[in-house]
Amino acid sequence: IFLRNTLASGVIPQISAIMGPCAGGAVYSPALTDFIIMVKNTSHMFITGPDVIRAVTHEEVTFEELGGAWTHNTVSGVAHFAAEDERDALQLIRRLLSYIPQNNMEDPPFVPTRDDPLRMDEELNHIVPESPTKPYDMKEIIRRVVDDGEFLEVHQHYAQNLIVGFARLGGQSVGVVAQQPAVLAGVLDINASVKGARFVRFCDCFNIPLVVFEDVPGFLPGVAQEHGGIIRHGAKLLYAFCEATVPKVTVITRKAYGGAYCVMNSRHVRGDLVLAWPTAEIAVMGPEGAVNIVFRKEIAEAEDPEAAKERLTQEYRDLFANPYVAAERGFVDDVIEPRETRPRLINALEMLANKRDMNPPKKHGNIPL
Repeated sequence: IFLRNTLASGVIPQISAIMGPCAGGAVYSPALTDFIIMVKNTSHMFITGPDVIRAVTHEEVTFEELGGAWTHNTVSGVAHFAAEDERDALQLIRRLLSYIPQNNMEDPPFVPTRDDPLRMDEELNHIVPESPTKPYDMKEIIRRVVDDGEFLEVHQHYAQNLIVGFARLGGQSVGVVAQQPAVLAGVLDINASVKGARFVRFCDCFNIPLVVFEDVPGFLPGVAQEHGGIIRHGAKLLYAFCEATVPKVTVITRKAYGGAYCVMNSRHVRGDLVLAWPTAEIAVMGPEGAVNIVFRKEIAEAEDPEAAKERLTQEYRDLFANPYVAAERGFVDDVIEPRETRPRLINALEMLANKRDMNPPKKHGNIPL
């Protein structure tokens, strides 16, 4: 069965519903599939159970704590959905299948909508706060842009600083990847990178266009992240976007800094269209960090270092913390009013409907696993 799971990967979508215990080597079959749905309180997944763990490591743990639905949805990231009961699990499968094709040779299902493709939402003009450090809910932006406000979030409870899921724009199924500024300021860390990479690769397998909403201040700094392999794990997300040949459109809502900007479907990694809101800040790093490095000597010699730093930061922000410098250099295709986002995205997807892109002939790439 493991071989069949592997050979079918990327050919047909594979969904696992765990409704009871799944232990030992048997867990590897669902682990090889595209999506895992677990039922709360009745389903468990683990390699070795609580009794074996108690005998070997003397750790006390319950079935639910070790491998329950909530554990695998929040801590390990093994499961993608947590269903309330079996009926809810089956309903989730039906909903998931409505967004994806039956095989890799088909287009995703098209569902006509009464939601006007030219609809503009004035509220979008006021969602991003004036203060660059103030959080907001990216899910609200997503719901206001997509058809009928319907968004099926995948991995909702895991690595919540990155949002991934399915929606429709003008009836066309799309995969959405977005930062969540309300969690860890939307930074990319190890878990978010792996979560995003797997979702991007699934969408590329099954011809589902990608829409990215970007507000990323960078990668999460810290010894734990560096020692945990953030370089290798961050490269997975970069690899996934570079490799993908489906239509790829990005909307920069606020911050797009440094390497994280490049990773999130920039023009440098074959992004087809990059749109920016007037609130976008595209730079190597944030104004505060840049001023500390570029004007370190000037600040140290100033009579009032704090006042000098504040003045220089504001000057840097006025000059560079906007989308227009990047647009001049061709890294941004257009700066748009936020309310125009929905019709512009639908127009872009229609333009890219017949996109054909190829990767060099090869057996397979060597993604940094």
